[in-house]
Amino acid sequence: MTGQRIVVTGATGNLGTAVVRALAADPAVGSVVGIERRPAAHPPPKTEYVPLDVTRDDLTLALRGADAVVHLAWLFQPTHRPDLTWEANVHGSLRVFEAAAEAGVPTLVYASSVGAYSPGEGDRRVAEDWPTHGWPAAAYPREKAYVERCLDAFEREHPGLRAVRVRPGFVFQRSASPEQRRLFAGPFVPGSLLRPSLVPVVPDVPGLRFQVVHSDDLADAVRRCVLRPVSGAFNIATDDVVDPAFLASLLDARLVPVPSWLVRPALAAAWRLHLVPATPGLFDTVLRLPLMDTTRARSELDWRPVHSAAETLGEFLRGLREGSGGGTPQLAGENTRASELGSGVGQRP
Repeated sequence: MTGQRIVVTGATGNLGTAVVRALAADPAVGSVVGIERRPAAHPPPKTEYVPLDVTRDDLTLALRGADAVVHLAWLFQPTHRPDLTWEANVHGSLRVFEAAAEAGVPTLVYASSVGAYSPGEGDRRVAEDWPTHGWPAAAYPREKAYVERCLDAFEREHPGLRAVRVRPGFVFQRSASPEQRRLFAGPFVPGSLLRPSLVPVVPDVPGLRFQVVHSDDLADAVRRCVLRPVSGAFNIATDDVVDPAFLASLLDARLVPVPSWLVRPALAAAWRLHLVPATPGLFDTVLRLPLMDTTRARSELDWRPVHSAAETLGEFLRGLREGSGGGTPQLAGENTRASELGSGVGQRP
């Protein structure tokens, strides 16, 4: 088989499934190797799954001979055990980087996040040179920012390796909706309730706004980063900004002003009682996220999002209502039996 050999970690989650689809569909790619702790039973075309854990298994052999490594694996839970997420996300990322260098892989594409950025300044759009110190009160931005520092040092130590970072906004697709509900809202928020007729109001929290991107659009950007001679960081998101007014319009609901000082203690109490997995620090992070300028991705990657913010969130909400999920253990929905997938439901993205 001719064409490039691409290795993808976290290959069966929200972003991973989309990236594997995008790479496998490109004629320049000859084969895709998906590294995942719990692979799906039936890989897509041109794809082979390898059951490896990035925190403990030997990765060098799987990476040897690859033209590029795309590192997507990330653990969101358990939020009450930041030592475990640090081990998976920081230590696991370092092991992937080091294995790529040892195996002689020429290209590394790493999925960072808007969460790695330092707090923004109002509605100012920031480019890729904005500081990436995260928000220290939450594990997710703290880990994303730390891995960025590690990658800075790794690039200095390995100047011959081409490193690319993609920094997306919130990433959605229909098949990942049940998984994202479990990860961030918890089991006590039925997805079937999130339909316009059943959501009469949307809390209007000051400062709450963010950007989104469809998984397929982000995967297209990753594919371009793999196959084009680019390096550095790329912001990836739709131009539309999602705020409470945007959500109210999407759900045909009315806005009700709610101060953030009321939301945070309620969320903190629910998190302490293990009713929701999202931490109050993550809520603080979202309120401080900058808005990203995607000019570099458009000019150097010729990238444009196919899906608007409304289309992306509309598809996500339909997926929540249907509860069917995707065809991998990580994306399994409420209507999918684990035995049909060949493995248990995981928590990696």
